[in-house]
Amino acid sequence: MSVDHRRVTAQVTVLDSAGNPVRNADVTVEQQRHHFAFGNIGFDFIPLANGETEQDAAAEPVFGGAGPTGLPELGTMWLELFNTATLPFYWRGFEPTRGKPDTRRLLRTASWFAEHGVTVKGHPLTWHTLAPEWLTGLPVAEIERLQRERIRREVTDFSGVIDTWDAINEVVIMPVFTAEENGITRLAQSIGRVPMIQLAFEEARASNPSATLVLNDFDLSSDYEALIGRVLEAGIAVDAIGLQTHMHQGYWGEETMLAMVDRFARFGLPLHLTETTLVSGDLMPPEIVDLNDYQIPSWPSTPEGEARQADEIVRHYRSLVGHPAVQAITYWGFTDDGAWLGAPGGLVRADGTPKPSFHALQSLIKGEWWLPRTSMRTDHDARLSITGFSGDYVIERDGQSAPVSLSRGRGTDTVRFR
Repeated sequence: MSVDHRRVTAQVTVLDSAGNPVRNADVTVEQQRHHFAFGNIGFDFIPLANGETEQDAAAEPVFGGAGPTGLPELGTMWLELFNTATLPFYWRGFEPTRGKPDTRRLLRTASWFAEHGVTVKGHPLTWHTLAPEWLTGLPVAEIERLQRERIRREVTDFSGVIDTWDAINEVVIMPVFTAEENGITRLAQSIGRVPMIQLAFEEARASNPSATLVLNDFDLSSDYEALIGRVLEAGIAVDAIGLQTHMHQGYWGEETMLAMVDRFARFGLPLHLTETTLVSGDLMPPEIVDLNDYQIPSWPSTPEGEARQADEIVRHYRSLVGHPAVQAITYWGFTDDGAWLGAPGGLVRADGTPKPSFHALQSLIKGEWWLPRTSMRTDHDARLSITGFSGDYVIERDGQSAPVSLSRGRGTDTVRFR
């Protein structure tokens, strides 16, 4: 599938700081950022953003995060590639003791990413898995009250730094979840799936009306489609549909992936591939139904697996970016150190060295789909014709610069040096 629809051509008129046309002049143009959300989890960098020592980080590990060593170098590599970070708001880890949320650390982490030009998403506001243990035995009405308060607190406290949220996670299985007793499943059993979604979205929307709120699930069957239909019929304002695609058992292939995307694109909402993974080692056996059930002592990355992962990640991203309904892709795991299930799903080995998949993805995001610093010349009317992926660019001349945004439907613009 072609990615040409992501490219934009704009006629830009360039003015000097006094407002005069800059005619027949040499300038440079360079892309600064993609508008498409190329994301990864940012769990690993909570200690780094908070200035914690290795001893601090080891004493207070982050669920799903890397070990405390080598984080500055990992951070530099992460920022070379991604523009969107997902941070962990699993209620059990965020508020292990009732009334003592980990707001300070997460806010500092979100701010660290924002200061580096990264958009931050919180994941998730409502989920049955990793619900706090202190919630379990409470009356259902109290659980609902606390869940509503939790949503309002987080969305309000992080507003302006985190304005995108997975409002609710994995609702299809939520009321029938049996792996562990938890308060959120009891609440879902009591009020139903659609009211659970309504609760999450309404509280989040009231707390931050401009937030982007995502409905997220791993169940990509017709059950999820039917649930989305009922949610939209109920008038719940969903901003994007989240689709999880953890492929520990092997890459699905372009045809299967795009057929799935087409099924959910019919709702007319942006699609976010919220959690996508490809492994660089042996594949998980196909008979495993719940990926969490696959627990092995060691799951190493292999040269053969790394070559396969690099090939598949290019095919995967090229096909998804080629689909006009897809707005965001979040790869789930930057490094194998601390990776979910211990799987070699990262783009970086546990020792901190990049895998071929890192370079392969970089060759797309910051290569084929990126405009590097390029010399151009304005015409007699002070115009430039700039073609590139939808995104933010900068025009420079003689130490002065002017930002310009290329986006669909905006074919002309005027910029002024400063």
